Amino acid sequence: MYISRFSQIIVLGKARDRLESIKAAHSKHGMGGRGRTQRMEDYLEVIYELMEHKGYVSMSDISNYLNVSSASVTKMVQRLHESGYIEYEKYRGIRMKDKGLEIAKMIRERHSILIELLLLLGIEEEDAHRITEGIEHYFDNRSLKRLEQLIQIIKSDESIAKRISNL
Repeated sequence: MYISRFSQIIVLGKARDRLESIKAAHSKHGMGGRGRTQRMEDYLEVIYELMEHKGYVSMSDISNYLNVSSASVTKMVQRLHESGYIEYEKYRGIRMKDKGLEIAKMIRERHSILIELLLLLGIEEEDAHRITEGIEHYFDNRSLKRLEQLIQIIKSDESIAKRISNL
């Protein structure tokens, strides 16, 4: 099949655009230039959820929930402490600072919105949580608001909700 030079340029341009979006998504700046990584967000999310559930957070709990070594937890907790997200003192535990709490609550909200959308689409809850953990870091606030608006439209119109549930 013959592909014109013009078509090749378009395909190459799209490939370059895709490569740039991949690069942006995998860099800490791809998350809106917030200076934190997906991994940092995962830790903040787990620390927040453990505090809500148990009232305290141990290094071993973090290690178990994120399936990482104790050494990795120690390094990240120190990094989060140095970045001002948490307060950490050896043998005294972890306490979230306002900056960390704000991010953790935002992550929880993002997670909830994505779960709600996936459940509306008829995806099983266990799968919805697994999928959400994989994609939640890539949504900026503007995109999330748009998804939230879409969810409200779907929920407000029974015929749309019914059509989607019958897919």
